[in-house]
Parts: sequence; C-alpha cells; structure tokens
Amino acid sequence: MKRTVTVASTLAAMTAIAALTACAPAGYDASQATDTEPVANAEAAAAAASPTPEPSESAAAKPPSNVPLTTQLIAKDVAKMGSVVTDQKGWILYRFDKDSANPPTTNCNGDCARVWPPAITDGNTELTGVSDEKVGEVTREDGTRQITLGGWPLYRYVGDLKPGQWKGQGVGGTWFVVAPDGKKNLSCLPEGTPKAVAPPPLEGEAGAAENTGGDAYSY
Repeated sequence: MKRTVTVASTLAAMTAIAALTACAPAGYDASQATDTEPVANAEAAAAAASPTPEPSESAAAKPPSNVPLTTQLIAKDVAKMGSVVTDQKGWILYRFDKDSANPPTTNCNGDCARVWPPAITDGNTELTGVSDEKVGEVTREDGTRQITLGGWPLYRYVGDLKPGQWKGQGVGGTWFVVAPDGKKNLSCLPEGTPKAVAPPPLEGEAGAAENTGGDAYSY
C-alpha cells in the first residue's frame, strides 16, 4: 500500500526525534530510531516524573510490631552448663543441627518456630561478652531477620519455664545450647534423647498444653 505522510505528521516525527537526540546518551544515532522509541521514551519520562517511592532499607527491615525482639546477646556462665548465651531477659539461646551456618539458613518454621521462637532482630542488638564478628542475621521466610551466631540461627525454647533453664539441651538430638562462639555447648547432656514439648496453641485455639517439659528430661 502507498503510504501518505502529512506535513503535520512529518513535523511531529521530526520534533520527536529532535527531543530524543537532545536527551539521548553520547553516540546516539537519531537516523536509526524506530517510530516506537518516542513512545517508550515518553513512558520513561512520565515514570521518571512520577517515580514510585521505594521503601527505605530501615522501613523494609523493621519487624512487625507484634514480633518480640531479641535486643541483647549476653555471654554468661551457668551452673553445670558453663558458658552460654542469653537474651536480654536471661532466656538461654539454642541452635539447631538441621539449620546451616554456611550459608546461614533457618529450617525451623511453622510449629517448629512455635516451640523454638527465633531470636528476631531489628539490627540493633547489643552484645555483652559476644564478639561482633561472630554475630550476623538471616532473613526468614516471613521476612523477619533472625540473629545468627557463628552463622547459626538462634532460638529460645518454650519448654524453659524461667530464665536460666536449659531444658532444650539435646532435644531430638538436634537442639543444643549455644556457646558464645556459636558452637554447641556439650558440657552437660541429658540421658537419652528428650522430646520437645507440644507447640503452644495459636490465638483462639482451645486446649493449651502445659509446657512442663514432662518426663522426657532425666536431669
């Protein structure tokens, strides 16, 4: 088909090419521009004029308000166990053999995380007796950031009924009190292989299980 070009359309095309050339990078050849480029550049210009604000790093990293934070890691000695690491309230922290330290990976989610609440951070955890070089974090599947020590993600245990207890030691043959260097503290091990307590009920669930640690612990 014979194509008819009006003076107006020709002027419009020349204007578009001139505009492209004016804001194009060095080396741009206007003669090679296709008639779709002005549209693409117009869309880009519109996007640049009204950019979609991206969340700041601090905003994206901030945990939900209902997630308790571990604000301190404290190295201390406790009877029989020796060197351990606690949070700001004195709860002893653990590591899980089914996780990985290289790269840091957490494999405790769902019911597991209800029994072993992860040590969540907002990036401002204070350290006492714990080397800053040993401390890091890993992003969990829900987007929260979990503290790592020596690469290993850290947890509490709901079977511990008060700060300073370490009933989670040796549970399932995979959970161990963590030492200040991130290694397993094997100073005191229970006889046999203790079982974990039942997950606490979700909000609205009936029939809460009493997390006493049961008879699985022989020490």
